[in-house]
Amino acid sequence: MTESSSTHPQEHVLIIEPGRSEKNYWTDLWRYRELFLILAWRDISVRYKQTIIGIIWAIIKPLLTMVVFTVIFGRIAKLPSDGNAPYAIMVFAAMLPWSLFSNALSESSNSLISNANLIGKVYFPRLIIPAATMVTAFIDFLVSFIILIGMMVYYQFAPGWHMLLLPCFIILALLASLGPGLWIASLNVKYRDFRYIIPFVVQFGLYVSPVGFSSKIIPEQWRMLYSLNPMVGVIDGFRWCILSGNSSIYMPGFLLSFAIIAFFVWLGVSRFRKAEKTFADLI
Repeated sequence: MTESSSTHPQEHVLIIEPGRSEKNYWTDLWRYRELFLILAWRDISVRYKQTIIGIIWAIIKPLLTMVVFTVIFGRIAKLPSDGNAPYAIMVFAAMLPWSLFSNALSESSNSLISNANLIGKVYFPRLIIPAATMVTAFIDFLVSFIILIGMMVYYQFAPGWHMLLLPCFIILALLASLGPGLWIASLNVKYRDFRYIIPFVVQFGLYVSPVGFSSKIIPEQWRMLYSLNPMVGVIDGFRWCILSGNSSIYMPGFLLSFAIIAFFVWLGVSRFRKAEKTFADLI
């Protein structure tokens, strides 16, 4: 009995369960976390290692944009600031989330094309690639944040307790870029001309978002419609944190912006997952 039982091969049962591949996919995201860190570190090294322009550009770009907007909207157009806050700080408080959003959107949208060789070689959740690019955008944000600290010292403007909630709005800005970024990245694999649309969208969005001016100048009857731009709620949240009592959040518009961000995250992830199986063939 013992000999015969030892010679028989063990039986394996294959369980087919609906949705099991989906569960394994999200588990694999955690299993491949080291790959996420490697890709993020590689992108940071490419931008900053043995180069000066990478660090300087992260400082000069938002700084010059702030100066131009301050002169045009603050000095020439005479638009009001939020409360007693200096106009330059009000503008730069909006430049921070906008730069974070635009950099993350641009990098994630082109990430699959930039890593075409990696996609065709080994298996891993492709969602890791666009997600890793957002680390570089966050590093640029931290570099720009140092400028904000210097401006606050120069203007002798101290933030309040609202500053403790700033990480929540940083995450919200990254999520605002993640949804569209995933969707466009999946489209970019099949339709390569989408890469030329992104710079135009980012440039257009800069002027229609309340970066160079306060969202308070929008007439009350149009504020909900204006909040269909998800970055309106994010920018107002940044200003509320940085400018403390000088700025306020239009809560109905913020909730609308938050809902739109959540919708685009769901849309981006679902579209990305649907197209993911064809990436290796198309790229």
